[in-house]
Amino acid sequence: MREREISATEFKAKCLGILDEVSTGASIVITKRGKPIARLTRASHQRRPLMGGMAGTSDEVGDIVHFDSTELWRSAR
Repeated sequence: MREREISATEFKAKCLGILDEVSTGASIVITKRGKPIARLTRASHQRRPLMGGMAGTSDEVGDIVHFDSTELWRSAR
């Protein structure tokens, strides 16, 4: 399927219809003042691995086993 070019103004006016068109496999180049600025294509669905898929998505804040509550009690008085 050949890429179709549309202006940024047309994309703004017909955004939802253009997204439907892209979801079927079309590729669209968006231009601004005649110069290409973006290419709109269907996103590929990437599945996370079953094991380790959440790796790197959290931060360690502190130790919940050896929590020091003395500062909390001092500030509450």
